[in-house]
Order: sequence, then structure tokens, then C-alpha cells
Amino acid sequence: MSAQSMATRQKVVVVGAGPVGSLAAIYAANRGHDVEVYELRSDLRDPLTTPLNFTRSINLALSERGLNAMRHAGQPKLIDHVTAVTLPMKGRMIHGKNPSGELYEVSQDYDIHGRAILAIDRGGLNKRLLDILEDMPNVTLFFNHKLTGADFKNNKAWFEIRKDAEQSKETVPEIEVDFDLMIGADGAHSAVRYHMMKYTRMDYQQEYIDTLWCEFQIKPQEGKSGLSRFKISPNHLHIWPGREFMFIAIPSEDGSFTCTLFAPAAVFSQLESSSSQPDGTSKIALFFDTHFPGVTTLIPPPDLLSSFNQNPHLPLISIKCKPYHHSSSAVILGDAAHAMVPFYGQGMNAGLEDVRILFGILDKHARMDENSDASSDTAAAQRARALAEYTAVRIPDAHAIIDLALQNYIEMRSSVLSPLYRFRKSLEEYLSVYVPSLGWQTKYSRVSFGNERYSEVVAKSERQGRVLLTGLLGGVGLPILSGAIYLGLRYRRVVENGLSGLLTTLTGVFKGK
Repeated sequence: MSAQSMATRQKVVVVGAGPVGSLAAIYAANRGHDVEVYELRSDLRDPLTTPLNFTRSINLALSERGLNAMRHAGQPKLIDHVTAVTLPMKGRMIHGKNPSGELYEVSQDYDIHGRAILAIDRGGLNKRLLDILEDMPNVTLFFNHKLTGADFKNNKAWFEIRKDAEQSKETVPEIEVDFDLMIGADGAHSAVRYHMMKYTRMDYQQEYIDTLWCEFQIKPQEGKSGLSRFKISPNHLHIWPGREFMFIAIPSEDGSFTCTLFAPAAVFSQLESSSSQPDGTSKIALFFDTHFPGVTTLIPPPDLLSSFNQNPHLPLISIKCKPYHHSSSAVILGDAAHAMVPFYGQGMNAGLEDVRILFGILDKHARMDENSDASSDTAAAQRARALAEYTAVRIPDAHAIIDLALQNYIEMRSSVLSPLYRFRKSLEEYLSVYVPSLGWQTKYSRVSFGNERYSEVVAKSERQGRVLLTGLLGGVGLPILSGAIYLGLRYRRVVENGLSGLLTTLTGVFKGK
């Protein structure tokens, strides 16, 4: 794409310097715009910067949608720069204990074609994106800047400069910033969205599911190097399914695993009560041995207790809203527009895909206006049409993946143990390989290894489900029904006599005989 593919040089303000905001800034800067990025926290590349949720956060899974967004960023080295610090995960490793008491682990590949998703540390990804931004001459980064107000009619915003958390309100300086377009990529509790609501009739829905999460860590093997540093396979997402809750482990480049316990609030309350008692270590060890067999051989019980007591117990939220824009002046992306639970590994990928789709639509409208009588329109009018189209296009897909993420929690904690789930997955993979003309794929493959619209993935998956059900009823149910009819006709007198005797007996029972 040309650096000037959007016709007029504009000033773009990006609020939020996480992965989504950083990629949006790269896209805008690559089109020749003057870009300013404002981040509430200190420089995210600094290890001392405290994340907003006060934890390392759930490790990220980078899949095709996120990679595709990076391919289109106009930075040829970006993909290699990012993937250099990733680990490929080819599937899930399901852990459990068989009836004889022996521990087992069973691999379930994500994709019959051998494709993998990439595990990456959030901080590592952010650092690489920010490093690229810092080298771009038309980008300026502002850390410790909190958005406190926005006027989307006159395109002005106000930021407090907070370099010290102890500063009083009276001593905090405030600056005024002009902009042509503000991009809000500032997370689920977005300040940009909050201020947009004052100007746009925005429908807004948030849902906290009855699940909390807490982070743990499997440490690397001491004195080891290379792959031998990992205590378990580094090429899998590890799951200990517990029906109503689960424990997962995602590999990190340093040989450790970032682990997460997901469980209902009531379970956390019981564990909090147990962990505060003198025998808290043994009680939390018993809980893990009962529900997640094998974990205590990877994380010593004292470390489990310490992590549970010291790390926060955080909620999971889903957010749906519409529209995603106001006129020509503002648009929200990523979690600011569609926060989702982490169970499909698509939160970041969907946000990065937002960036690609948004700028693709902005570019399209710029080209259309250059080749039509509308070329006399102002840049603001052109941008307003593009943002309206972005909202219309993106909302059905964002809502679809939010729903899929909620559904996948059930799959991860429970369905992976179901023979019916494994049968359908195997059947769909068989059809995708041996009857490719059908275009058959599993829903997970379509979501994680393709770029189809999320809403289209849902529609195709539902259609495949109906076809499979019809086929099973036709292939299994029809022969059974046919056999029953044949036997009924052949042994009609026996059946009639048997039914007559049964009815006589039942009549006697109900009459009290």
C-alpha cells in the first residue's frame, strides 16, 4: 500500500499503546499521517511497568488473523521480528488420571494439516511493535498520559500527565490535543468509549461470567538448556479439564509455563478460606491433586499456595457495543469495542484484524473518491463514510467471536473429554483431507487458520452440523427404522400378542389387581 493511499495527510491520535493500538499507529504512520500515541502507563517496554491488572496476564496466542494483519502493515520485517520470540503450539495436551490411578496425557492436534498457533509473551510482542514505532519519523509516543476528556465535534482531547501515582489532582498538568481522527485501543474499560458515549447513541452490554482466574507458573528445569528446559511439551496448550473449571499452561520462551486456574467464584471462595488456614498448603495440594492430577509434580504445593495468595483473583468480562465510531472523528478497536473471554485465543487476533479491516476500508474510500465526482468532498466526509462502513461490517463478526469464545470455555473444560466431540472433530478432519471438494473444515480451523469473517464461520459450521446430523440420521437411523419395520411385518402376530399381553398387565396394575 502506498504511504499516501489515504488522500490527505491527517493527524491521528491513538489512545492505548498495547498490541492493537501499536499496530494501528504503524498502519496510520505508514500512510504518511502524523501519529501521536498516548498511553496511561509508563513505557510498556520497561520491566518495572505494572500491568493494569497487576499480573503478567494470560499469555497470548497469535494465529493467522493477527499474522495477516501484520503482513499488511507495510513493515516487511515485522513478521520475522515478532515470530522470532514465539513457540508453535500444534494442539492441546489433555491431562488426567485413569481409573487405575495412572497419570495420562493425550494430544489433540488443532489441525489435521499440521498448522499451529503461536504462543507469545504479551510484553515481548508489545516491545517489538513499539520499537518499530519509535523508529518511524512521523510517530511520537507519550507515556503516563491519561485521557480525561474529549470533544468529538471540535476534535479536541485533554490528557493528564501523571508521572507519579502519588500526585494530587491539583499538581497534575493537563494538555490539550487536536486531532483529525482518534483511535481508541485502550482496553475493556476504555476512556475513549466512555467519552464517545456522550456524543453517540451507543448500545452497550457487558457480562461478567461466573468465573475468576488466577495465575501460576511452572518454572524451567534448573541447569538445562534448549527444549530440555521445559518440564512438559513446549508445543502444546496444556489443559487439565475439570468439567466446571480448568487449569491451563501456555509455554514461554524462557522455558517456563504461564498457568491459569479458571473456576467459579464459589470455588475461589472455598480455596481462599482453605489457603488462609495453618494447613493451607496441604489443602490446596489436595484440591489440585483431586481435580488437576499431576500439577503438584510440576508446581510444588508451597508455590501453588504462594501464587494463589499473592496473585489477584480477576473476573472475566464480555463487552458488546455499537456503533464503533462517531462521525468522522473517532473509532474504537480491540477490547474497547468487543472485549471477550480468552477461551478461543482470539481477543488480540480479532483486535489486530480490526486494524487491517479499518484501514482497508479507509483506503477503499480514498480510492473511490479519487476516481469519482466526490473527490471534492472534505477528508472528514470521506472518513465519516468509511467509519460508518467499518461499524456495519465489523459488528456482526465481533459479536460472533464473543459468543464463540464463551462457548469454547465449555469445550475446553468438558467437551474435550467427550467421545462425541472427538468423533465429530475426526469426521470433519477426514472430510477436509479426503473430500476437499466439499470445502469441509472444523470450526476451530476456520477461526484460527483462516481469515473468513467470524459470522461466516459460524454460519458454515452450523450448516456442516446440520449436514452431519442428517447424514447420521440417514446412515444410521434409517437402517434401524427399516429393520424395525421389516421385523414388525414379519413377526406381526407375535408383536400383536405381546402388546396385547402387556396392555392387559398394565390395565390390571392400574385397576389394583
